[in-house]
Amino acid sequence: MTGSDGRHRVFRYGSDFAPQRIVRAQGSFIYDSDGREILDFTSGQMSSILGHSHPEITKVVRQMSASLDHLHSGFLSDPVIAFAEALTGMLPDGLDRVLPLSTGGESNEAALRMAKTHTGGFEVVALDRSWHGVTGGAAATTYSGGRRGHGPTVPGVLTLPTPHAYRSPFNRDGHYDWRAEFEFGWDIIDRQSTGQMAAVLVEPVLSSGGVIELPKGYLAALRDKAHERGMLLILDEAQTGMGRTGDNFAFQRDGVVPDILNLSKTLGAGLPLSATVTSAEIEQDCYDKGFLFYTTHAADPLAAAVGSKVVEIVTRDGLADRAQELGGYVKSRLLDLQQQHPIIGDVRGRGLLLGVELVTDRQSKTPAHEAGAAIGQRCIELGACLNISRRLASGIFRLAPPLTTNHAEIDRAISILDQALGLQAE
Repeated sequence: MTGSDGRHRVFRYGSDFAPQRIVRAQGSFIYDSDGREILDFTSGQMSSILGHSHPEITKVVRQMSASLDHLHSGFLSDPVIAFAEALTGMLPDGLDRVLPLSTGGESNEAALRMAKTHTGGFEVVALDRSWHGVTGGAAATTYSGGRRGHGPTVPGVLTLPTPHAYRSPFNRDGHYDWRAEFEFGWDIIDRQSTGQMAAVLVEPVLSSGGVIELPKGYLAALRDKAHERGMLLILDEAQTGMGRTGDNFAFQRDGVVPDILNLSKTLGAGLPLSATVTSAEIEQDCYDKGFLFYTTHAADPLAAAVGSKVVEIVTRDGLADRAQELGGYVKSRLLDLQQQHPIIGDVRGRGLLLGVELVTDRQSKTPAHEAGAAIGQRCIELGACLNISRRLASGIFRLAPPLTTNHAEIDRAISILDQALGLQAE
């Protein structure tokens, strides 16, 4: 295998890399080696909610890298304590103990270990279109990709049908009975269980699974089912936290406080930072039982300082309200496109996390996999990165621009998508 620019030296950890080589990023844009400007409506890896190279974030990184960047995990520092105070200050009572980590998969591993330690059980319930990470326990609860080719997963994971209104067999003649589907799923879970249940782990909006929003009332029903069985409710808000859905945290819309909350991606605004947050009671019980979760970058001061600044900016600038307003505008523009392009079967999502599902025809709802890939590539060529999933949700665009975007950038992205859809139809 050859490659003139050295890219052949990089192990391909997923699909093939995009042909562009990115050399710079600023605000809502990335720039390739040919000087082309590309509108980034994926926020990097769905993470850079403040845009790229936000001046306040870069200032914190410069200061911390020169004074206090990394410590042994057995030490605490003022930036870590300040981060825990700032984050819990955004959250309701019952979420007041923070474990600072580095990735979303890591935070899910910690949460699952907490739940198993606290309850004494080992079984975990996850939705069948979920994405929680690629490490052991997280990978076992991930169903939208990455399950094949490497042997058995961690035992004890039971699946619940995702409440996917657009495609559910419980959607009959336009009426979606998610409660019937929910009860059906739990009946199957109870029959499979060995009686040693520990946790339910879900995303309030399944992003990699196709931008599928849990119906109103679903989280409350899920909490009740979990608590009836002595399980903890764990919410993975890797992509929905820190204002993206129109609330600081997606669970706030439903008024349901999880037993454990996992944050990552958006929490570090593009830098590797995650947090597993739980109650004082659960933390104390886990500590008394000898809970151990040392990682090299647990409680790193540089990342924690960035997290504090992200909390400050999101709350100070009212970015959740901004996401709600701009998200409504994006959704209205996408619904207009749906009227013009028959290939758009469904538009869904909340705030600035939106999905556009492509179909070969609206009657059969057959996914337009090949067209989706071609349209996504055409968007890149026209100057906009609009993420098209290549896993279980292939044929579904995810739009997740920075919360700092504006109407002009939105109009530009929609115009490019419109043009790409039109070219595909020719």
